[in-house]
Amino acid sequence: MEKVINYLTGFFGGLMAVMMAIVPVTILWYVLTGGDVWGMDVITNLTGLVNSFGTGGFSGLVVLVLLATFFVKK
Repeated sequence: MEKVINYLTGFFGGLMAVMMAIVPVTILWYVLTGGDVWGMDVITNLTGLVNSFGTGGFSGLVVLVLLATFFVKK
């Protein structure tokens, strides 16, 4: 069972690393070309996410801190 958990943890960790590498590339693509990436407007989505944290008050701050802990290297 421990092998399965380690395998899944490694898989999702690698998947998250790939996604975090894609985000800056999509932002740069949008800035340089002004075009959507895979039908998504990356800048608008990120702006909406930041705005939702800002309008969420204390609960938005708590969610932001919890989300940030996922991206901090231990």
